[in-house]
Amino acid sequence: MAAKTRALDVLAGTDHEVLTYSPSQDHFGQHSVDELGLDASAVFKTLVVEGPGGVLAICCVPVASQLSLKKAAKALGWKRAEMAQPARAERATGYIVGGISPLGTITSLPTLIDASATALPTITVSAGRRGLSVRLAPGVLAELSGAQFAEISSG
Repeated sequence: MAAKTRALDVLAGTDHEVLTYSPSQDHFGQHSVDELGLDASAVFKTLVVEGPGGVLAICCVPVASQLSLKKAAKALGWKRAEMAQPARAERATGYIVGGISPLGTITSLPTLIDASATALPTITVSAGRRGLSVRLAPGVLAELSGAQFAEISSG
């Protein structure tokens, strides 16, 4: 049985699949793709960005792509965005880098999911711990995380 996390608590009663694999210390998204044999366009990494005045947001983009900070800022209505410092992201979400999930964060943050997710029946995101992911429908993820879909990736 998978470890309990706040992300998995949020998923109680929903259709989802918990996936476990050996955790890594870097390249977390690509590591999960490699370990689980998944399509990198259907595995989404969770990134925390910072905007003007120190406001934070979550962006989920495919492992096969990069986050466009310019597109993310525009979608959030910000003038600019940059990657949040890891320690700040961890404090805001309650998760450690490499295990940050868009679900069950301790601080409610605006959340964007790359629009490419809408063409997929399921996507995989972190379930709140390194080595623990969850596969679910993109619409379910958006509903439970309060996310909006937007074109925020490049490459």
